[in-house]
Amino acid sequence: MRNLLTLIAVILFGLNLSAQTGPKIEFKAPDNTIDYGTVTKGTDNGIRFFEFTNTGDAPLIIKNVQSTCGCTIPSFSKDPVLPGKTGKIEVKYNMNPGPIRKSIMVESNAVNAEGGFTSLKIKGMVASTSEVIPNKK
Repeated sequence: MRNLLTLIAVILFGLNLSAQTGPKIEFKAPDNTIDYGTVTKGTDNGIRFFEFTNTGDAPLIIKNVQSTCGCTIPSFSKDPVLPGKTGKIEVKYNMNPGPIRKSIMVESNAVNAEGGFTSLKIKGMVASTSEVIPNKK
């Protein structure tokens, strides 16, 4: 009988852990990646937004957002995002000609982010204005 009670207690404890109550962060971008495509340095300001929703049951707090280099500048609100509400993280790339392959690390109190960290990515190609061939008529 005691073994049965111990087994039931372990099962209930396990179910409680898998429920993960608390804030949860879900980004709208597929694979947490924004694709700039091919853009031209002089005609694109390099600003994009990662939109997310707090799908949990407690306020979500973005603690920090860092880029892997100085060419990508993230900015975010430190105000809590309430359950069911959305927020956004702005990313500004400096638009140097060449390929874009950068990562941004988001630190939050989200229970569905391993260690509280979520990785975001931007990718694409920036063409200089001299590389763009105008359409001839």
